[in-house]
Amino acid sequence: MDRRKFLTAAPFAAFAAVTPSRDWLLNTLDQVPEPGNVVRLEDVTAVKNMFKHFQEMDIFQGGGSGRLVLAAYMNEHVYPLLRRTHSNEVSRALYGAAAEQTYILGFMAFDNGEHGTAQRYLIQSLRLAEESKDPALGAHVLAGMADQATLLGYPKEGRRLAQAGRQGLARTTSFACLADLWTLEARALAVEGDKVGTAHAVNEAERAFDRIDLTNEPQWAQFIDPAYICGEWANAFRDLGQPVEAAVHARRSIAYARSQNRARRGALSHAALSVTHLQKGDLEAAHAAGVRTIDLARKVKSSRSVEAVRDLEHRMVKLGAHPLVSDFRERARVLLAA
Repeated sequence: MDRRKFLTAAPFAAFAAVTPSRDWLLNTLDQVPEPGNVVRLEDVTAVKNMFKHFQEMDIFQGGGSGRLVLAAYMNEHVYPLLRRTHSNEVSRALYGAAAEQTYILGFMAFDNGEHGTAQRYLIQSLRLAEESKDPALGAHVLAGMADQATLLGYPKEGRRLAQAGRQGLARTTSFACLADLWTLEARALAVEGDKVGTAHAVNEAERAFDRIDLTNEPQWAQFIDPAYICGEWANAFRDLGQPVEAAVHARRSIAYARSQNRARRGALSHAALSVTHLQKGDLEAAHAAGVRTIDLARKVKSSRSVEAVRDLEHRMVKLGAHPLVSDFRERARVLLAA
């Protein structure tokens, strides 16, 4: 099957991420190595050095900004390395580097609203992580799959994927990944309306987060910081209809995102803060946070940021005719149309 057609043709399927994922193999893994130069550790280091640049491109510019550039780099440079001859030591490092980059490809597609494509890249990334014998990396990929499943309305699958990731971490230590997995389980539980379970998961995430030492964490874990974690906790409590708790975490996320100039995270957390104001009946404060959401969403190519604006519009429209509602809808109109 043509790989490109396969990646772009099929939609997201909840079951594909849980039970059959082990059967989705990169066909390069089963091919006889092609003749050519032997892959060296220096080749792998070059790939890993590129990872940081693409990760920062996603974080600061949004998933729609550099995905096609990364896809070309992977297809033309990284994936061909998998088909060449390499030692066992180089093999594990190479598969790990390819898994990291493929994950970023999947997450960029996820952030850009291309969910079928994102799911297939994430499943490929999980298979590559398995070949690298790096359980923390595999758990990280499962976290991304959990995030996508919950966002698309499959919280049970999201929770199962997060739990699978935690089980994989039993063989290694990554408090950053553990905090992320507990956080994503909290998100799934919140969607299901489980207040006790959500509070427990957030508490476990806080305990793990307090133990993070980024000097001992891989590059892919660097984004698991207060801006991200607090933003996700805010979303969990927002979904539970607990605006006081949600607002505390949203403001912490906003402060950290502002200090790092992270527009996407700032937009998502301002949207969460706006919803908390709506839940408390304060339309004026909700409007101010909503306008800030629009301003930040314009700065990145991220469908998640746009959807956050759309969600705010739907919530405000329910309040009926009001000058602030009309003003927000007019400000959002150009962004949503685009």
